[in-house]
Amino acid sequence: MTTKYLNVENLKVSGNLLTFVNNELLKDTGISPDKFWKSFDNVVHELTPINKKLISTRDSLQKKIDDWHKKNKGNEIKIKEYKKFLTEIGYLVKEGPDFKINTKNVDEEITKIAGPQLVVPIMNSRYTLNAANARWVSLYDSLYGTNIIESDEGGSERYDPLRGQEVIKYVREFFDSYIPLNGTSWKNISEIKIINKNLVIIKDDYEYKLKDENKFIGHRGDADRPSAVILKNNNLHFEIIINPKAFSAAHDIAGISDVICESAITTICDNEDSVAAVDAEDKVICYKNWLGLMKGNLKAQFEKNGKNLERKLNPDRSYISKNGEGLKLHGRSLLLVRNVGHLMTNPSIILKDGSEIPEGIMDAFMTTAAALHDLNKKRNSKTGSIYIVKPKMHGPDETAFTDLIFTKVEESLGLERYTCKIGIMDEERRTSANLKECIRSLKNRVFFINTGFLDRTGDEMHTSMEAGPMIKKGDMKSSKWIAAYENNNVDIGLKCGFSGKAQIGKGMWAMPDKMKEMMKDKINHLKAGANCAWVPSPTAASLHVLHYHQINIFDEQKKILDRKKADLDDLLSIPIANRPNWSVDEINSEISNSAQTLLGYVVRWIDQGVGCSKVPDINNIGLMEDRATLRISSQHIANWIHHGITTKIQVMEIMRQMAKIVDEQNKSDKNYIKMSSDYERSLAFKTACDLIFKGKEQPSGYTEPLLHLNRLKKKINQN
Repeated sequence: MTTKYLNVENLKVSGNLLTFVNNELLKDTGISPDKFWKSFDNVVHELTPINKKLISTRDSLQKKIDDWHKKNKGNEIKIKEYKKFLTEIGYLVKEGPDFKINTKNVDEEITKIAGPQLVVPIMNSRYTLNAANARWVSLYDSLYGTNIIESDEGGSERYDPLRGQEVIKYVREFFDSYIPLNGTSWKNISEIKIINKNLVIIKDDYEYKLKDENKFIGHRGDADRPSAVILKNNNLHFEIIINPKAFSAAHDIAGISDVICESAITTICDNEDSVAAVDAEDKVICYKNWLGLMKGNLKAQFEKNGKNLERKLNPDRSYISKNGEGLKLHGRSLLLVRNVGHLMTNPSIILKDGSEIPEGIMDAFMTTAAALHDLNKKRNSKTGSIYIVKPKMHGPDETAFTDLIFTKVEESLGLERYTCKIGIMDEERRTSANLKECIRSLKNRVFFINTGFLDRTGDEMHTSMEAGPMIKKGDMKSSKWIAAYENNNVDIGLKCGFSGKAQIGKGMWAMPDKMKEMMKDKINHLKAGANCAWVPSPTAASLHVLHYHQINIFDEQKKILDRKKADLDDLLSIPIANRPNWSVDEINSEISNSAQTLLGYVVRWIDQGVGCSKVPDINNIGLMEDRATLRISSQHIANWIHHGITTKIQVMEIMRQMAKIVDEQNKSDKNYIKMSSDYERSLAFKTACDLIFKGKEQPSGYTEPLLHLNRLKKKINQN
């Protein structure tokens, strides 16, 4: 596969990227290709040296930290001395005075509405459209199709009326708790009407109203026989669908056929951890899909059950308000776009010195230019903002660099300063330890901070690789540093004035089939002060949103504001095992678990270009895996080899055993290539091994360099 480059200014641009930019991206923007590329060329060559210097600083700091741990090997880490050292080398910066963020023109989905946040790989147009349309999801379907409702027919394709009744019961009981009626229950109601602009519920020939009549805001159809009723609680909506003729209403005397809940309030369209985009061909797919979302014309054709179907963006939802006027609600999730971080380069564009373009700078221009199409029509952002989530930044200098990048992009594209809003992924140790100053550098742009605990764990292990053997992966969540990290993110966000102005987010629920367990566990994200949290699917969004009806997060944040701030000493504590005495079986079990999920993810990444997979673990429980989980597994095994907990020979033996299991788990996939048929020739297997055995030397423990290198090799071989 040979890339055809064309000369543009001082750049060599891949032909397919150039064609996309000139003919599609810039069309109807008022920006000519000549003007775009001239400005692009100037900015890229101005910013690239700064980008390179920041990456070099990461390497320099890591070497100093490695040397410090080697020098102090065998000694107890004294936190006071450790902090002094980190300050002297510039890892820790002095914390400045208190301040409040000043981000303007932020949509209410971020400032006023607390709710689930989806993350979707932008390369897959069908999944992307599903996520964008997941603003409104059937609660009935979500409950019926998951393990929340228990019944003997749980795995059957045949409709189970008893299971259906349990769904109805669940929803009615929920309404009784959070949208209660005055004097009766939602159970066994017989009719719903609108009388004198109020919702009236008929039960046993008596009329009842809502305890809080303001929770009824509108309807569809005639007042005495509405086809839908819209309710509002904690700034979130339920739509009750009334259709006695529908199959789902057969056992409902009120004729309610479904309850639609406002679910995925925001969605991150991901160019990063969940995609495998390694060259211009891949990047154009990403940019095209984002452009389609911003123009509102993205479509996906696919076959399902023998039928050819087309998916497109849902329109806004229309109702009659209780005052008889028109009422419109946003029909789609507010869309954010995650660009890549500062580390990676991409062969899509070659600079005048022959080097590849920093991918993050390219993403900034391309994703912002695509969003120009939304600014006039305001289909996505009603306030005229562009929302960029920026991952894998290390400390205030790098967040300040992100501000500089988007200032230059705005100047180049003729945008008002601070049109581009930035979400900070708090997922690297140096950012966590200096979070207040990171936010300060973006105080006019920041709309979001999120604890990406998976990447954060990977960075924790890599940063302190020389300190000693890490505790088991399963023990990480209960360790001192992670509790401090999660609390610190909320504490600083609230102190900086995020409540009612910006999102404080929490991480992903990684088991998409375990919804009952999610409903027990994920409410803790709200209790921790987060006004959004990641979910893996529209179904999960429609269930997790129930938590936001149960808890008013803005009231919760007021309570948290006055608590004792998380301790930096705890945040910097290192999760090394104190005199590890694990048995051989315990060690092998831990490694086997990591190796199996690692291989299950990498084989699809390398051979099929799949960036996010539901990978069955060693117990056949499906786990959502992406580069963040891969970073943890590879760094953990690398750490245990480095400290003699296991050996390279033993790990290689386990890798071969797990490869056979992964092959068996994927036997139904016609596109799957077995690793165990020829370990030496399997590029996927070699990549997985390199991620471990070369893990210590990877920059910040990131997996991208090796994944990209070998995926490119695979694409060349395939062509």
